[in-house]
Amino acid sequence: MEPPLDRTDQQLLSLLQANARESTATLARRLGLARTTVVARIARLEREGVVAGYGVRLGRRMDSATVRAWCSLSVLPQTAPTVLRALAEMPEVEEVSAVSGQFDYLVFLRCATHEQLDALLDRIGQVDGVHQTQTSIVLSRKIDRRSLSG
Repeated sequence: MEPPLDRTDQQLLSLLQANARESTATLARRLGLARTTVVARIARLEREGVVAGYGVRLGRRMDSATVRAWCSLSVLPQTAPTVLRALAEMPEVEEVSAVSGQFDYLVFLRCATHEQLDALLDRIGQVDGVHQTQTSIVLSRKIDRRSLSG
């Protein structure tokens, strides 16, 4: 069993989530640690699977130029693998989470226009195994702890 994360690990993770491209020297300065200590901690967090990778978060300019929506999906029994494969092939699908409740999955969608979203929802509804959908278009984001300017 891996040891629990200490306060310094949690602070380091928070800084990396805000800006994964931050230099280790800057991270070390902000944490009050030696640069080599920060390098070693990051390596350990990666090795232990705490940090699975690094990616790109879209900024407000890109975010405001798109139509975002949450789509709840109910699928027929035994069809989940087929439905998930079909969703994975749609570039507008950014995230799929299995959820409890009336629906089986919560899907985050990002499209350039409302018309593109409408066509995408038609495609999703036609996937073999999709029983029911319910979609909510995002009007504005009020809190986002994943972004710098949330």
